[in-house]
Amino acid sequence: MALAEAGARGRLLRWPRVLLFGDSITEYSFQENGWGAYLAERLVRKCDVVNRGISGYNTRWAKLVLPRLITESTSADSIVAVTIFFGANDSALKELNPKQHVPLEEYAANLKSMVQYLKSVDITADRIILITPPPLQESAWEKACLAKGDKLNRCNATTGQYAQACVQVARECGTDVLDLWTLMQKNQDFSSYLSDGLHLSTKGNSFVAAQLWSRLENKLSALPSLLPYWRDVDHTNPEASLL
Repeated sequence: MALAEAGARGRLLRWPRVLLFGDSITEYSFQENGWGAYLAERLVRKCDVVNRGISGYNTRWAKLVLPRLITESTSADSIVAVTIFFGANDSALKELNPKQHVPLEEYAANLKSMVQYLKSVDITADRIILITPPPLQESAWEKACLAKGDKLNRCNATTGQYAQACVQVARECGTDVLDLWTLMQKNQDFSSYLSDGLHLSTKGNSFVAAQLWSRLENKLSALPSLLPYWRDVDHTNPEASLL
């Protein structure tokens, strides 16, 4: 059978998608042992995990980008989950990092705006997970800043305010939330979760992966495996199994 004929006979295979939207902590999540790579491995043959992490971005910029990533007419119906993971840059101190800083009230409004946009393209609240920024280990991040000729431009207490705002937005919008800032600090020495005081270490990636999977597993467990297991393909008439 010619490929064109096979394509005409078979239904278009559309993999459902999980969209990871965030800053560098999301962008780096497909690195070795990253939390995004873990999700992709767990969901292979069930759905695609799409990394849309954009290093250095804040919610002011992200809310402008989101409608360019998802539109009702082209893609929203195939999305089974979306993570929105911002705040590490928004919470930068204004006087030391004015380019990335977003005021707390605007940060909350931007998150709410993104959730409302997703709802407007029929991505329901139960498919949205907000993720707070992780805690900041100030001495390690100060070291990283000094190496670049900068001063310490973030502090953990401020990051915590943004995390609380994220949790509040999730409560108001009816979405799930992963409060990393609080959960990671239940372990008194949370520095082991971070590679440089801000970004995730291998242990931090494992922690995020486990926490997210516990939220996604129930949402996605009913998804079927796409295409039959190879032993179940009729080798004498593969068209019957595969088209």
